[in-house]
Parts: sequence; C-alpha cells; structure tokens
Amino acid sequence: MDHTPVFILGGFDNEKAILLSDSNFHDFVLLELSIDSCWVGSYYCPILGFSATIHDAIATESTLFIRQNQLVYYFTGTYTTLFDKSRGSRGWVRVLSSECIKKLCPVFVGGNGSEYILALTTGKNEGYIHIGTITDGLVSFQMVPDGWSICEKLPGLNCTIEWAVYIADERNLLLLVKTDSVQFYLVNFNLELKTLHILYKIPEFIPEAQNLDFLVLLGTETYTDTPMIPQGLYFNTLNNVLYIWGNFILQSYNREHFIFLADFPKESTIKYMLNSYKGHITFVTEDEEIWYFLEGGYDVYRIVPSQGWNTYFNLQKLEKSPLYSNDETLVSLFYEKNHLYELVYLFDNGKERLVRRFLPVGKLMEYDLPKPFKIGSQRENKIISFEYICPFKEIHLLDVPQKQHVERKESYLALPPLVSESSGFHNNYTLAVYQGLVYYLLWLHAKYNKPYADPVHDPTWRWWQHKIVYKDYYFYLFSNRLTAEGMYINMNAYQKLYNLSSDYSMADFVFLDKGNWFSITAALLSHQDTFTSADSPGAGLEVDRKLAVSVILADPECLSSSVTQEIHLNRNLLLFKIKITDKRKCSEQGITGRNLKKTSMLIKVLGASGKCFQATTLDTIIRGFLMTKIFIGCPPGKRLAFDVSYTVMHSQKINKHYLDCVVKDPEMPCFLFRDLFQPFFLVQDLVTGDSGSFLGSYVLKVVGGGRTEETIKDYTEEEIFRYNSPLDTTKSLIWKTKAERTTSDNKFYIMSHKSPGIEWLCSENSPCYDIIPTDIFPPEFFFKLLVSNRGVDDSTYCDYQLTFIVHIHGLPLSSKRSSFTFVVSSTIFLGLVVLYILFCLLWPHISRAWASLRWRINNIMASESYFTYATSTAGFSLQSHSSEESFKGPPRVDSKEGNVQAKKA
Repeated sequence: MDHTPVFILGGFDNEKAILLSDSNFHDFVLLELSIDSCWVGSYYCPILGFSATIHDAIATESTLFIRQNQLVYYFTGTYTTLFDKSRGSRGWVRVLSSECIKKLCPVFVGGNGSEYILALTTGKNEGYIHIGTITDGLVSFQMVPDGWSICEKLPGLNCTIEWAVYIADERNLLLLVKTDSVQFYLVNFNLELKTLHILYKIPEFIPEAQNLDFLVLLGTETYTDTPMIPQGLYFNTLNNVLYIWGNFILQSYNREHFIFLADFPKESTIKYMLNSYKGHITFVTEDEEIWYFLEGGYDVYRIVPSQGWNTYFNLQKLEKSPLYSNDETLVSLFYEKNHLYELVYLFDNGKERLVRRFLPVGKLMEYDLPKPFKIGSQRENKIISFEYICPFKEIHLLDVPQKQHVERKESYLALPPLVSESSGFHNNYTLAVYQGLVYYLLWLHAKYNKPYADPVHDPTWRWWQHKIVYKDYYFYLFSNRLTAEGMYINMNAYQKLYNLSSDYSMADFVFLDKGNWFSITAALLSHQDTFTSADSPGAGLEVDRKLAVSVILADPECLSSSVTQEIHLNRNLLLFKIKITDKRKCSEQGITGRNLKKTSMLIKVLGASGKCFQATTLDTIIRGFLMTKIFIGCPPGKRLAFDVSYTVMHSQKINKHYLDCVVKDPEMPCFLFRDLFQPFFLVQDLVTGDSGSFLGSYVLKVVGGGRTEETIKDYTEEEIFRYNSPLDTTKSLIWKTKAERTTSDNKFYIMSHKSPGIEWLCSENSPCYDIIPTDIFPPEFFFKLLVSNRGVDDSTYCDYQLTFIVHIHGLPLSSKRSSFTFVVSSTIFLGLVVLYILFCLLWPHISRAWASLRWRINNIMASESYFTYATSTAGFSLQSHSSEESFKGPPRVDSKEGNVQAKKA
C-alpha cells in the first residue's frame, strides 16, 4: 500500500496533474492530496505503467471525479471547500475500488434532476460499463449489462470499449467498440429493454474525397491507404447529431448513415472536442491545433495555426499584451457565455504563469478570409472594387418573444430603503433591515405555492394589502424627518416583475407547452445588386437565388415551421416571418420542468456560413445563423390552484343562497352539505403573471378527512376507491356526480369546468357518516381533496396535482340516530304537553285546596296563640296581687296596657 502525494495542476503535456481554479479562473491553486495509490496488480488490471498522474478529471455541477491509474475518486461540495487546504484529502471518496478503470467519459446532459458519468473497465470486466448517477450529492454506480458482456454479442473473441455516450432521455448507451480484428463498431445498448444493436460498422480506411467538402458514405466510395482510427464519440441531444472523431470526422443525423467531413486532414488526430450548444463546435488535436466547425454545415476551419492567427498574434505582441508569448503551450479550451476561452501556460523567463485569454474565433476567420476583388477602369483610371462575400448587408431580428417569458425566469424588485442621513450612506441598522426585507421577500416567494388562490396573483400582495393606504403618510413622515428609524421603505420597491424590458436578441432557449408556438421575424438588408429591376420579369425568383433563409428542425415530427417572405424592393429589404408550433405529440405529461423533450431550431441564411461577420466591443461575431434550444413539455412556473372566490360565487348562483359557517374563516370558506358543490380551478403562471381558468379534464378524489382540521388523516388506496369510485358496492361513497365520463377502468369520474358538480352523500360506511355534534351548531367535516389531470387531459403537457381542504358544515345525522332523536324528542315533548294540560286542569282545585289548607292552618295557629296568652296573663295577675299586699301600696293600671288587654279580650 502506497500513499503518493498528488499535485493537481492541470492537463500539461508532461502529465503532471489537473488544473483547479475558481469559477472566474483568476486564482489557481496547487492542491496536494495524499490519496490511496494502491496498485491492484497485473492479474486483472493489465496496465503497462504506473505513475502519480491524474489522467482524467470530470466536473459536474456538484461533484468532481478524478482518475489516477485505475483508481477513481470523487469530491462532493463546492469549489470553495475544494480550495480549503485545511481539509486535505478528507473530502475525497474512493469508488469502484475492486474495478480496473481505464477511462472516465463525461455525460454532458443529465435528466430529471440527476447527473451521470461513465467509467470504462478493462481486465476482468472488459466489455462492461459502470454508470455513475449523482443525485442531490449522492453518488452511486451500476454495472451494465447484467449477466453478459458486450463482447459476447460482437464478432470475434475479445473486444474493448473505447468510448461511451449516455443519452439519458432515451436510456440508450452509444458505444465505440474495437474487436480483436481491429474493427470498430458503433453499438447501441438500451438500459430498459437490455437489448444490443450494431448501428454502424466503421470503415477501416479514410475515404477518398478530393475537391469535396463532404462525402456521404454509401459503401461504394473509394478509400485511401490511411487507416481510420476512431478516438471518441459525441452526441448532441439538442439536434440529434452524432459525431465520431479521431483522425477524421463523421457526422450522422440518424446514427446509421454518416457523412464524412473532407476538410479535416487525415494527418491530424483529434484529442477532444467542445460544443457551445449554440451551433459552435471546436476540435483540439494532439498537436494543439484548434479547428472550428459550425453546425448545420460541412465546412471545418483551422483557426490555430492559421494566417489569421499569425496576424492577430503579431498585433497582440505589438500592443505588448501580457497574455501572449512566443513560448507557450495550450492547457485547455472551454466555452463561457457562448465565447471560446483558452488556458495557456506561458514559458517566459522568470515569469512562467498560467493565464486565461479570449480566443476571437470570428476575428481569426475574418483575417483568414480571402478578399476577392476585380480591377476596372473609370475615365482611363484603373480602380479596384472588392466583391461582396456575405450575401446580405445587415441582419436584424424583429418581433422576438420576450426573454423573461419564454426562458421562464421569475424576477423580483428589491431596492434598499431610503435613509434620512444627509450623506445618504447606510449603517448597520438599515442594512440589517434591508437584509430582513429581502429574506421576507424570499419567504413569500417560497410560501406562495399554496392550494387556495389569492384574489390578487402576486406573492407580495399580502405583504402590503393592509398598509398600502398609509403609503403617502409614511412618505410624509420621512420627507419631514419625523421617522424614528431614520429610513423609508417604499412599498413599490418590493414587488414581482412580470414584464422586464429586454434587448432585441433571441432568447437562448424556449419552453413550449402542448400546442404552443412562437414567432420571430428576420429582416435582411441586401446589397444593391441583389434585386433586379422591379419591371423585369422574374424579380422574385432572382431574389430567392441570391438571398434565402432556411429553417432546420432537429425533430420535425415534434415541431412544425412556416416561413413567410415579404420583399420590399424600394428598401432592399427582405422580411422572413418564421413561426414554430408544437405538434402536440412528442412529450408526456410531467410536473413542471421535468420530462422535457430537448430539441432545437436552426435558422440559416444560405451562403453565409463562415463569410458574414459583425464587429462588437468584445469580439467579431459570426452572422447568418441562429440556433435556439427548445424544450417541449410542461414549462417551469405553472401551477394549479383552487379558485375559492369564484366557487363561492357560483355556489350562490346555482343554489340561490350561500350559507357560511357560524365562525367564519376568510382563508377557508365553508360549504353547505345539501348544496351542489362545483369546484373551479385556476392555472397560474408565476412568470408572466397570467391567471386563467383551468379548462381541461381532471379526476377528483377524497383522499383524507377529519372532524377537525387538526385530526385529518390520509386514507389508504382501498379506502380511496371505496369512498370515490362509482363501482363501490360497500355503501361507502362520500359523493356522487351526474357526470358520465369515467377513466378507462371505470374506477373514477372524469370532470371538467362544465361538469354538473357533485352531491355530498356520506354513505353508511363512510367516515363522515353520522357525525355527532359537540355543541349547538350542526356537524362539520373537513375533506382533503386531490385533483389530478394525469392521463385524462390532452390540453397540456403539465401533470397538475393539487391537494386542498374543503370545509363542509350542516352534515345530517344517520337515519337510526335521527329516528332515535325524534322519538326521544317527541316523547319528551308529549310528556311536557300532558303535564301542562294536567297542570291547567288541576290548578284551580289545587289552588282552592291550598287556600283552604292555609285557612285551617291559620285558625289553628290563632287558637293556640290565644290559649298561650291567656294562661300567661292569669299567672302574672296572681303574682302582682300578692306583691301589692306585701308592700301595701296603691294599685297602678297603665292605660295602654289596659287598652291592649281590652282589645285582646
């Protein structure tokens, strides 16, 4: 076991290491790793030599892969953490440790949120491919085919896979395979069907194509003595063009019939190729030659070295540019924002350095372009007049679709608050406030995807809906320096932008939903001699010969095009109105931004390839062609929402009333159980701000429910079928409708905005059956509804799925409970009536009896009181008489007492 320090520098010819730099290529870092360099052994890994060289390095958006000898490592994270020297090699993970990997092949276009990489094996697993999948930073590998080798299906005993290309949308692997008889094959392996097909047998020798720009290989051509040595494959997913490159270039539009590009010399061998996905392709040879190719044509141009390069290089040396040297070597080439850049190592004495510099392809081609001229005479003087090489004078695009809308980009305006300080500078407090405002704006953007549609289609509407009336008052306080915070927040400075003004250039890519279209107009200003006299016959035909536009569709079975020409002779102007329309048959339903069909459109001015240039501030751009990527499917930024406002309005219209809950919730209005319920939905475009009624078909299901919003539970698949299907026989239906359309298996109803609505049933075995009220208000229930148009709607490619909650009140009791309640209530009521009647009849007698009883009781009490009083008075009189005799005093009688006693007597 050996731990060899590896220096990752870049792809030098002496194979020292790989270049690592930041995203702007301004800083280059020497990163030393102590990774495992264990040599597996020659028994199953027959590699002739061993070195510490990094042979392959492939970077995806989230992961960096490297190959050293037969070992493969990957790093997941950001480039910032990659440059952190304190982490060392802890972030690197070794994969395929028991395999002998001879090459890593990139996959330029991923699919449905995943990225891919291909690892080619040798030794014991020769003829197999490892497909690496990167999803959310997780890396996994799968070896294919399963159980058999590619070599078993090809002629010969042994084979080796030289290159592989993975087409994620088709689940196809294109393989460049060499057999033991030194015969190369183009092979297709399908991952789903597990089938293998030989698409093309590559010729052994380079065909003879003298004085030709290209040659269609039909099998009848003659060949040279130079062997055809394929080095790799490249497949452009956007236009379905396959390239086989080596010491030749083959091009195919159907992977079975090929075109030989004769401009590339057989003495050179291509090392790698680059594609800008805008029609520009660059080839780099083993001798550091740079060749340029424009898609849609057949001409290949050598730009370095060339006469144009020598002219441009000398001009840069005269300007003493520090980016150029007489002793330099090419490290790498790459495209950035449709411009070609190169990494070059300069070997200046004492100033060796690695630089990034712009490679002006258009300017080099213009310098290298011959300037035809003719010599004429005028008044006995000879004059030189240059001929026009470009077929048009100027070209402009008119009526282009708005970039923000077709590229599906959401934009917000968020300006910092105004400060009342005289200097106008912000402090930490105002910056913190601004940061909080931006954070809250992003939170509103994330939370806007809710099932109920707002009255105003804007995420920022709820932010200012109750404060906008005080806008002028806040500004008055700020203008007079009366605000305590010393700042002013303009409410109009935080909003979503739906119509950004853009330049008049065509968008880089366009999204098309089912049946959608877009159009552009190309205005070509011609030279004076392009038009013949308007009076001469065949003027239009002569114009068509000199100036014409062609539209090339990569997938004509998916898109259709129409071109309308208008000729303005008095202005030397031709207008070509181009319209591209989706044919409604090339994509399946999918969620927004997924399962997209990738294709492209190429507009060419005939005869302009490599001849028309326009100088700009950065570069001389090549004119006369335009490639636009087109994605067919459900565009990003579309969603389905429950239009509760219109549903309530329509319910009031068809039911002649609307009864909301006693305790009203403005966010979730109630619907009465006995009323007809007809929901309506909106398709909201979060990019354009458009919001319109959903006019397609959908399937509605009750997928959950509960007596309160907190107790809602999700139903199982069996329960969903019983509660929603017209085929249910268990008396479990929650609702029914008079709609006649059903799914193909007749399990569920298919509804639309024209459907008659639904009636709530809450059958005997349903969860909403016989709800007992907990108070004086009628029973309530919360239904969780799922609306989906998948498989039943042909108006859009979008697979809409919306889950929302409906609050239903006024649910009836069951028949048994209703009967029991009726009997008990009736019994109690009748009992009260009988008691009332008896009370009314017996009350006079009871009253008289009570009066008689009270009279008797009063008499008894009066007689008993008199007897007690008389007895006590007699005793008192005897005692007083004896006392008077003992004291012999005269008797005294009180007049009042005597009167009282007289009254009592």
